Amino acid sequence: MKITVTVIKADVGGIGGHTRPSDGLLNAVRNTVRTHVRKDGKGLVIDTYIGYCGDDIHIVMTHTKGVDNKEIHQLAWNAFEAATRVAKNEGLYGAGQDLLKDSFSGNVKGMGPGVAEMQFEERPNEAFTIYAADKTEPGAFNYPFYRMFVDTLSNTGLIVNQNLAKGVKINVMDVEKGKIAELHMWQDKPTLEAALMYPGRYVVSSVYTKDNQPILAASTDRLHNIAGKYVGKDDPICIIRTQKDFPATEEVGNAFSNPHYVAGNTRGSHHMPLMPVKINSPASINFAIPIVSSLVFSMHNGILVGPVDGFATEDWDYVRNLATKRAFAMRSQGFFHPATLVPSELEYAEGYRARMNVVWSKMRPITPNNQQKTTKPKPQKAKSAKSKQKSS
Repeated sequence: MKITVTVIKADVGGIGGHTRPSDGLLNAVRNTVRTHVRKDGKGLVIDTYIGYCGDDIHIVMTHTKGVDNKEIHQLAWNAFEAATRVAKNEGLYGAGQDLLKDSFSGNVKGMGPGVAEMQFEERPNEAFTIYAADKTEPGAFNYPFYRMFVDTLSNTGLIVNQNLAKGVKINVMDVEKGKIAELHMWQDKPTLEAALMYPGRYVVSSVYTKDNQPILAASTDRLHNIAGKYVGKDDPICIIRTQKDFPATEEVGNAFSNPHYVAGNTRGSHHMPLMPVKINSPASINFAIPIVSSLVFSMHNGILVGPVDGFATEDWDYVRNLATKRAFAMRSQGFFHPATLVPSELEYAEGYRARMNVVWSKMRPITPNNQQKTTKPKPQKAKSAKSKQKSS
């Protein structure tokens, strides 16, 4: 049976800042979606799971409507609107901040919420993992995705798995221009690596096998591009199918074991490590370290089993400790780059420009009149024999 897994996420309010959604807000989403879950073979959605990472709520839905379905997207939009009303009544911070349009237009893409979805023929033992991140941007997933599908040092499955050894097709989006390039492994490996060097612009959006089986789908929207100004980080989410012809669940999870530096954090203007956290964790108030959670599912006939918390075991405590040490090391550098982003990537660009306008107003052309004058030292005369005797 062909099943579609759709994950839609949004930040519509947090307690005391960008921490976590309130229980009332979460219940508003659950109550809206619950009425559409299939009963006795009827209903829009087969199954659903609702959780959060930091202050972002994610709605996981299984259905048979295919990707970009208007009814599915409308349901998510309605749920986030209901949550926004609760957030406003509760006085939560950033109420409705990711809902950038006044009314639904048929698809939530380009309206603020992040979307990752894929349709596939369900396997007898279907397994997939959802990774939800907060306080960062879609390009934060570039490095772990590379480790999963390209780096044999990280993933031995790329050598011993006959299907993966053939290579995959990786779609890279230019998030500034809204265009996609399909790159084939292994012949396009250097080209992919060149693109992934700049995760602020070039982002992995999907991955397929050579025979077009979908493996990965990720959200790529940048809120700044939609709103025309900074309204919050883009907080990516992705779905990755695992096992058999695809990477093992453990190979995918291990790709997050080296907390790499990503853009985001407080005011969306810093570099900090991506920390794996437990499911339904609030964002840290320690300068908002970027976080990612792992929701491991099985599925049969569209019915979800799980999630298992992929980052809950003790070994991930060690990784969290690494991320914490790297975060403190980077923050100790203060505002000096690379602790902060380059000016073109700063999310509060207007404030930065205001400071720099003062500098620019004081700039003057370099002329001989405003350069410091230098004089050559006079050559000393050699001392006479008599003067030498006197000095001695």
